[in-house]
Amino acid sequence: MTRSFKKISLLLLAMISSATVTMAQESSAGVVQRRSGGQRQRANQAAGPQVTQRMQSFYEDAGKNITDADRQWMRVIYRHIDLDKEKNAPLYFPEENIDGQENLFRIIMRLLANNQIAAYEYLDGREIFNDQYRVKVKDVLDRFHIIHTDAKGSTEKNPKFTIEESDVPTNEVLSYYVIERWEFDSRSNRMKTVVEAICPVLHRSGDFGGEAVRYPMFWIKFKDIRPWLAQQTIFVSDDNNIPSCTYDDYFNLTMYEGDIYKTRNLRNKSMAQLYPDADDLKKAQDSIQNRLTKWEDKLWVPDREEVIAAADKKRDQAESKTDDNEVVATDGAPVVGSDDQSATEKKSSRRSTKRSTKKEKKNKPKQSKVKESKASKSSSAVRSVRRRKN
Repeated sequence: MTRSFKKISLLLLAMISSATVTMAQESSAGVVQRRSGGQRQRANQAAGPQVTQRMQSFYEDAGKNITDADRQWMRVIYRHIDLDKEKNAPLYFPEENIDGQENLFRIIMRLLANNQIAAYEYLDGREIFNDQYRVKVKDVLDRFHIIHTDAKGSTEKNPKFTIEESDVPTNEVLSYYVIERWEFDSRSNRMKTVVEAICPVLHRSGDFGGEAVRYPMFWIKFKDIRPWLAQQTIFVSDDNNIPSCTYDDYFNLTMYEGDIYKTRNLRNKSMAQLYPDADDLKKAQDSIQNRLTKWEDKLWVPDREEVIAAADKKRDQAESKTDDNEVVATDGAPVVGSDDQSATEKKSSRRSTKRSTKKEKKNKPKQSKVKESKASKSSSAVRSVRRRKN
């Protein structure tokens, strides 16, 4: 009896010890798993917002099925976006990362350093986005003297770099080049503007100062960077301190302001080459912009209400033009009005002329038409009588 009891107790002790060992292993495994999750979370925060393959494919396939037969009409415009302008300030500020807010150039450099997007060579006059003209990130960093180190896990096929926040030259990227496509989609019967590519431009002056020189860095296809831009909210106005807009909305709604420096043409010349004179260049830029904005309006036949409204507007403009340029004098002769003459003086002069003409009409002696007619009748009667006597 005692031997069997001892055996049972030994078995129980062995079972308890094995259970405690397995529990300890499970707890230790859970701790390791939690640590790895925390480390992964911190790494994700440092790397910025994550983009899934499904999200990436969604933005890459957007507009992929649209052909030239659906577009019917398209024009490619190159713009220079100056960040000193107030409407373009959201692309520059904040200069440093503040509460998860990053400016556009920091997002681009972070994605390039992590080898998440592709950059293409800036060709003066021609933009070709294929593997032949894809640039190496290391060459770009070395060319523009951006300090960097090889990141952990970097390989020759998948190079990654670490760039300190203080080494990113955000204060020197003061403008961007943007390629736009203005196209008319026959499926939706609407004109839309599509941003095709973005190029950050460095503004650097020499060792002896002087005017800064522009250095276009590289082209980034907008559809490649859209998944990350759609997750970064920005401030677009000083009146609203809530970042309610994203970079993707900012570009798709063309909330920026930029001058046209080139249009795609057969001779592949810029606007400055086609129009050397500054005044002619400005007129050509305004003419192109007006044609783009009014192109859609010319496609449709106006309805009856629109025709009436246009006629009324034209008549009002003609009346206002005559009121401003011509004043009737007191003697009835038209006198050209000067800029110094006020509107009240013009109205009073018109009233005085009307009154004078009325008085003149009243003072004129009235000739009796009745007497003349009687006289004429009597003379005719006399003649007729004499003829009868003869």
